[in-house]
Amino acid sequence: YAHSLVEQQGAERRLAEHQQKLRQFPQNLPSKAIAPQELVYDRSGQQILGYAMSLVAGAEPLLRYSQPKFHRGISNRAIVSIFRDLHSTVLQLHRAGVTIGDFNDLNVLIKDTTAYLIDTDSFQFGNFRCSVFTAQFVDPLLCDPTANAPQLQQPYNTNADWYAFTVLLMQCLLCVHPYGGIYKPSASQPKVLQAARPLQRITVFNPAVKYPKPATPYAVLSDDLLQHFHRVFEQDQRGVPPRSLLDNLTWQTCPSCGVEHARSSCPLCTGTTVSVGQLPTVETVHGQVTAQLVLQTRGQILAATVDSCLRYLYYEAGAFKREDDRQILTGQLEPQMGYLLQGETTIFAKEQQAIALSPNQTPERLAVDAYGTTAQIVSNGERRYWLHNGQLLRDGQLGAEYIGDVLPSQTQIWVGPTFGFGFYRAGSLSGLFVFDAQRPGLNDQIALHLGAGQLLDANCVLSRDRGWFFWTLQTQGQTVHHCAVLQPNGQVLAQYETVHGQSDWLVSLRGHCAVGQFLLVATDEGLVRVEVHQGQVVVVKRFPDTEPFVSSESQVLPGSQGLVVVNAQTIHQLRLG
Repeated sequence: YAHSLVEQQGAERRLAEHQQKLRQFPQNLPSKAIAPQELVYDRSGQQILGYAMSLVAGAEPLLRYSQPKFHRGISNRAIVSIFRDLHSTVLQLHRAGVTIGDFNDLNVLIKDTTAYLIDTDSFQFGNFRCSVFTAQFVDPLLCDPTANAPQLQQPYNTNADWYAFTVLLMQCLLCVHPYGGIYKPSASQPKVLQAARPLQRITVFNPAVKYPKPATPYAVLSDDLLQHFHRVFEQDQRGVPPRSLLDNLTWQTCPSCGVEHARSSCPLCTGTTVSVGQLPTVETVHGQVTAQLVLQTRGQILAATVDSCLRYLYYEAGAFKREDDRQILTGQLEPQMGYLLQGETTIFAKEQQAIALSPNQTPERLAVDAYGTTAQIVSNGERRYWLHNGQLLRDGQLGAEYIGDVLPSQTQIWVGPTFGFGFYRAGSLSGLFVFDAQRPGLNDQIALHLGAGQLLDANCVLSRDRGWFFWTLQTQGQTVHHCAVLQPNGQVLAQYETVHGQSDWLVSLRGHCAVGQFLLVATDEGLVRVEVHQGQVVVVKRFPDTEPFVSSESQVLPGSQGLVVVNAQTIHQLRLG
């Protein structure tokens, strides 16, 4: 907290309270609430400095399950199983006289379909109140109704836990927050700040709210569950959600469009058979944009890149296939699996292992370091770059070539045509570096402070002479997106930050396209062009005619005949007039 006085003061208050709270911590909690086990004292043995708790190895934060790309590798049946388990744990905590309080998608860890609660030191019990909150999950009934954003005003109660539980459930099933989307009121309707919408109960169900394109249409849910969401988020119903809402859900997959739904028939189609695999070229003209449909699948597009041609990997009917319809292998999707394309080679990577599959060659296995459960291996089309045993390596003529040392298990890397970027963050320790794509050595003299807070996500896209680094922090109950623009020598040209929901272009950290000195970003309203002007990151042009073909989750790639837009089930090539 060296750069934040507010964070320092908050930490001091928590440390002072913990001197008594941790000594009186309840001992009758359910096993899935990861409670403090051993207290750590100073040398005098009087002051508590911290505590030890069990490690939930190989788990993912619940946050990941609400992210569209990760969500696509998980069935709704599995998500419902997770929430059945979480429902039981919350009930047990309440029976033990404990309220979770700051119940959010970062303090729930998922392993298989088991949910574990962490950060239990902030639990509310006895005379110890929980004073921290996360804006997306705090019950608006406990907040100041006149504020411009949720601000906790009243003590937590068990109803607030069930409110947060319902937010989490909706997010994980639909990949949208109850108060997500873009509110576009008519001239006669009052203007409301995005952050204030929970206080005014303006949900995604409101006719004036534009539903996010990447989100799953809420029509896939059962009427009972939809009505429950309406009653909680629009009519302030509280209490324990009936377990039957989860137990009575029956999921099926539409044979035509592939959507998973909980209704008697698919709500998204009329039963017309959708063609699969490669399609004859279909051209659409929309204003100044000409779009050619390259691929449409009932399955999922997993990876795409452009080198001498467009290359992609998609999954359909239990098989992984490449752009020439060549079947790579068969199996099930795994949400933690990463996919990488290097020419005709397809790389599957998960945790500490990567396997490269090339036509007519023996599979090649690589041991790699992981950041969380994400294997750290990347490619710029010409070479692979990976981390192993705290070293950054790349393909060489005689095997792996050493580039430099990094912090093991805490480092993430990305690479572009001429240079790469990486960073590490462990507690309050963080560092950033750039490296040349051809030569050894790391340049870690980058004058960029990431900021205080919990790191939620990070990504970087690079052109030949620009790197656009994005990261998201949870800071004082708010989600804040950051962007920094760097040169190959590590010089920071500009920075930008915005609270989640307040920017019309920095919504997602992924899919952006770095070209020369500018950035193309896909939004639900179409593509936008972002540049650095006079030390500021600014939007310089919008392309509204691209709106039918892109969303905030689209991946944009530079192609030889225009732009390539990759969505979950389609690939289009766009030519801008």
